[in-house]
Amino acid sequence: MNFSSKYIEQAVEQLSSLPGVGKRTALRLALDLLKRDQFEVDRFIQAISDLKQNVNTCNNCHNISDEETCAICKNPKRVESLICVVEDMRDVLAIENTQQYNGRYHVLGGVISPMDGIGPSDLTIESLIDRVEKGDVQEVILALSTTMEGDTTNFYLYRKLAESKVKVSTLSRGISVGDELHYADEITLGRSILNRTLFEISLSK
Repeated sequence: MNFSSKYIEQAVEQLSSLPGVGKRTALRLALDLLKRDQFEVDRFIQAISDLKQNVNTCNNCHNISDEETCAICKNPKRVESLICVVEDMRDVLAIENTQQYNGRYHVLGGVISPMDGIGPSDLTIESLIDRVEKGDVQEVILALSTTMEGDTTNFYLYRKLAESKVKVSTLSRGISVGDELHYADEITLGRSILNRTLFEISLSK
């Protein structure tokens, strides 16, 4: 693209660095921002700055949080003995929207993917094992996407948890193979949580 303004070019370059945003979409966004008044633009910039400076991860479950411990972990009404393992915050939001789960979470921060250079040490797996060993955890639900990477991570976690007495379950296959969890509709996802099965049984299917 040939730009008539270096400032537009700079804005397009930065906006197109975001995932899923191509040059044409970035140009449309830049032109939209250009039309807005200064107050709106300043508020937009401040929101991004606040996001970067103030958002942390929960020291217990690793979910995104404004405080050291997230609201879910601090909620006394949540079942401490039940942990649902997910890939990232989007999956937490998806499961919460079903209103079918009242336990706690553990956010891995990704899935094992050798092609992308992501191994077990890059995820919060050891933290999960520590929670199981130190806490009064009775069941761990493996709620990762039904992709090859998700299934690989599920199996790795199952093997790591095998020595403990904790029950390891997984979502029922209401979620289509190859689907990412946060794209599932609320009804299907809710039923998959309620109808979860033991992980070793899912291996034999």
